[in-house]
Amino acid sequence: MTDACIVGWSHSPFGRLDDPDIETLIGRVAGAAIADAGIEAHEVDAAFVSLFNGGFSAQDFPASLVLQHVPELRFKPITRFENACASGSAAVYGARDFLLSGRGRIALVVGVEKMTATPGGEIGDILLKASYRREEAGIPAGFAGVFGRIADTYFQRYGDQSDALAAIAAKNHRNGVDNPFAQMRKDLGFDFCRTVSEKNPYVAAPLKRTDCSLVSDGAVALIMTDEDTARAMGKAVRFKAAVQVNDFLPISKRDITGFEGAAVAWARALEAADISLSDLSFVESHDCFTIAELLEYEAMGLTPRGQGARAVLDGWTAKDGRLPINPSGGLKAKGHPIGATGVSMHTLAAMQLTGQAPAGMQLPRADSGGVFNMGGAAVANYVSILEPLH
Repeated sequence: MTDACIVGWSHSPFGRLDDPDIETLIGRVAGAAIADAGIEAHEVDAAFVSLFNGGFSAQDFPASLVLQHVPELRFKPITRFENACASGSAAVYGARDFLLSGRGRIALVVGVEKMTATPGGEIGDILLKASYRREEAGIPAGFAGVFGRIADTYFQRYGDQSDALAAIAAKNHRNGVDNPFAQMRKDLGFDFCRTVSEKNPYVAAPLKRTDCSLVSDGAVALIMTDEDTARAMGKAVRFKAAVQVNDFLPISKRDITGFEGAAVAWARALEAADISLSDLSFVESHDCFTIAELLEYEAMGLTPRGQGARAVLDGWTAKDGRLPINPSGGLKAKGHPIGATGVSMHTLAAMQLTGQAPAGMQLPRADSGGVFNMGGAAVANYVSILEPLH
């Protein structure tokens, strides 16, 4: 069975950018991705734009902002996708569905978010819109508080995992040094990440500042085509599987230490791709908080429940380990401009699989890769299995 392919991309730096708004950020990447794919703008049949916003941007309704920079798309379908922190993957999957339906041959996907212009006191409240506010609005420290509660429950059940969380943070910051798009390119080291200090205080105990992803601006775009069209392109990465699973929004209705929706999505994706986890060369996984990456080890089947710490403490998830997790540095080092995150994860995976990742970040073996992007606390779960098109 043929599937959709990624054939071009453009990735802005993530961080506190001078761009005044999402319109200029879109302009950084939309045309550049088209050029990278070696096509003309008029050949794009549709565009798919991801933006969480929720109050970060005064300008909502971002779909037709693409026309400000790519006017050749006028009178073509352009749709905005939003699914919390997985908005980017929702747009990627929308483009894939469009191509598989036969309605077009070439699609543009743009993910964008401008967060750093928002006053700090408002950011936590905006992010809480991705939780079940009827029950969770009063949790201190905003969305970090939600994951702090998850971590505390996990610690009570399986013991203090602070060493593992610090090891995850240190690993991802070490990896981020080699990612030119990353917001923080500094190897903080295990000791700094493990120790509570003035520079690394508790944000939502037991989570410290180094356990939390960064507030970021950024944009990423990619070009997708059907497989027949991709064969004539200069590079192509094919979807072997693309699975979305949604779970209950209230954490009161779930075992919040289980990430059950993520586990179901991983199981279905691996089955659809007809591979096992050990066949993957790497995974880009959604480490919005270090406890999330720990639980994702268990959800993907790398370890049994309650034993996720083993994967990082024994070096399995390092760049030279049995399954490198977040060789890009992940959200932890790269930053997390929400609408751009899922598009970034797919783009960085495609770079690895085509041997075009930046020096130092490129893995020596990249035959197949996994992407796990989630919205909320494992509510909207997306797993993609990707491979080079041969």
